[in-house]
Parts: sequence; structure tokens; C-alpha cells
Amino acid sequence: MNLLTLSFFIVGFPSLQLEYFQVAAWFFFILYVTTLVGNMILVVMFALEHNLQKPMYIIMVSLALSDIGFSTVALPKLIARYWWNDGSIGFYTCHFQRHMIHYFGSLNSLILLTMAVDRYLAICFPLRYPMMMTIQTITVLTVLCWAVAHIFPGITSISLSQMPFCGSNQIINAFCDSSSLVSLACGETRDLYNTTFSAAMVVLYVPLGFIVFSYIFIVISVSRMVNGQGRKKTFSTCATQGFIIAIYYVPRFFVYSAPYFPNLKMTPDNRIAMTLFYSLFPPLINPFVYCLRTKEIKEIVRRWIQRQKAIRFACALNVLKCHLKCL
Repeated sequence: MNLLTLSFFIVGFPSLQLEYFQVAAWFFFILYVTTLVGNMILVVMFALEHNLQKPMYIIMVSLALSDIGFSTVALPKLIARYWWNDGSIGFYTCHFQRHMIHYFGSLNSLILLTMAVDRYLAICFPLRYPMMMTIQTITVLTVLCWAVAHIFPGITSISLSQMPFCGSNQIINAFCDSSSLVSLACGETRDLYNTTFSAAMVVLYVPLGFIVFSYIFIVISVSRMVNGQGRKKTFSTCATQGFIIAIYYVPRFFVYSAPYFPNLKMTPDNRIAMTLFYSLFPPLINPFVYCLRTKEIKEIVRRWIQRQKAIRFACALNVLKCHLKCL
């Protein structure tokens, strides 16, 4: 590290005018709170309701915790940038944020892979599924996901730690990430960028390949179902999950691949908007897509609402009794 580069500055959207900073701050603040609350509700439900402690819900809770982690690492500094015009971030804090951004991105990719495998086994091998996907098995797979996700960001961290930073400290992005830091490094960075790109492609698109194949087999298996209603419901669920997977993977390909395709030109604002879209939109809607549509969680929500109504009715009844006694 050169002594001149003691900190970086998160620029955010370069073309955003000062009068819109408060609007952007409120937008990202509401987005963060909504994401946090939505995913925390699922975690609390899982902790309180024993009938949710099944392999599928362990995966969903793991995804919820990962989404909470990513949003917490990425959004507070961006909110501060627009709320108080405070975009300064320390040198090592920026490197830590970069590592965790890519860590949670890698983790989400591995969790989506685990989820696809779980759905494949449940739909294609329904009789063998309870023996193959036990609580112990899914716990081991989940722990492996959380551990293995550190490998590829760690490789990039080692490479970046050996690079000097002696020029501009302006990060033209919403948060510290590998491509932004590589562009600020001094000296020859081509090999470093290739390493970063290769690591991203492996951790994103190797799981995607397995996810695509699993969904192909799921569609084939579902199309053979005799029960038309069950087939329609399964197709609807798979289509919704496929949509989320598409928004998670496809825009990433264009953002990471843009430097390799001269005709694929993106302005900094468009690149940042696309990065925020695929980074923040899935964590926002994941609780609704994967969880709140399931029968068990709908039943729990209905039971909680009925319980609250019963409590309010009992309180009102007690108040009425007290008034009658006073009379």
C-alpha cells in the first residue's frame, strides 16, 4: 500500500445530482430495512416452529442469513454516502468489504445449487428423498457451502494484497469490489483481472450448470405427472425460482464480461444500476418467492394472525368485564 492511498471514496452513481441524494438514501434505506425484516421473519419462524426444521427450510434459512449478510455489508456505507455525503472508507475496511461482497455472492450461488439439488431429489426421487436428504446431510452441505465460499474471494484477496495503490482513490461503484480495486491498482493488472474474472466465472457458472441440468430433469419428471393440478403447481414454483436464478446469474455475466467484448459498452451508471439490481433485488424478494408461498409457512402466518386476534379479543373482553363490575 502506498502511503498516499490510506482510504478510498465510494462515488456511487457518477451522474446523480446532489439534489437527488436524499431520495437515493431513503430508497436504499427502505430497501435495506425491508430486506432485513423479510429475511429475519423467516429466521425467527424457523427458530420458533419445530415443524419447519426440515432440509428444505434449512436451505431457505441459510439463504436468508446470506442475504442479510450481503445487504448489511453492502448497503449501510452506500446509504451514508447519499445521506451525509460520507463516501470515505478505510483502506483495509474497503478490502474487507470487497472480500465479504464476493463471499456472500459465492455463498448464494452455492446455496442455490444446494436448493436445486434438493428440489431435484424431492421431485425425481420422492420415495428415496427422505433417506437421501436428511437433517444431518443438509446440515453438512450447508456448512460446506459457508466454508467453501471463502476460497475464491480469498484467492483474489491474496492477489490484490500484493498490488500497490498509488493513484486515484475514487471507487466508481456502490461498494468496494474486485473490478473497482483492480482498476485503481498501479502496474500491470491484466493477469490480476484475468484471475478475478476466472474465479468469478467458476464460482458462478459451474453451480449454474448443475442448476440448469437439475431443472431440466425436474421439468421432464413433472411433465410425466398424471395429476394435472400437481403438475401445474410444480411448474409454477419452478418457473418462479427459475426467474430469480436468471436475475441472479444473467446480469452478472454481462457486467463481468463487458471488458472482453468491445461492442458491449456500458456507462458507469448503467453498470452500477445493473450491479445493484442483481445484488439487491433477489435478497428483497427471496423470502416471498421461496418461503411465504409454501403451505407450511402460510399456515403458520394464518395461525399467528388468529392468535393475535384471539389475544386482542380476550383483552377487550377483560376490559368490558371490568367496566361491568364497576357499574
